[in-house]
Amino acid sequence: MQMSQTSPGNLTAADVLDAYFLEARARLIELAATLDRIDRAAGSQAVQSDARLKFIHDSLQTLQRTQPGRAKAVQELYSLK
Repeated sequence: MQMSQTSPGNLTAADVLDAYFLEARARLIELAATLDRIDRAAGSQAVQSDARLKFIHDSLQTLQRTQPGRAKAVQELYSLK
């Protein structure tokens, strides 16, 4: 089912959640696995100050906001640095 990325149109919030939950869950698990791999790898302490890792952590904080505009805010994190 192809849906607009900017507006759910006539879909209810429940419809959007039904349509995207499994995809979002899979992406979150993949991100968690990536962070775990970094933590377990040799030299993990050396990359803790890496700007790319900071971007990931800052993005996760942004995703915790409850108001709309999170996608734009995350995109701006990457474009302003």
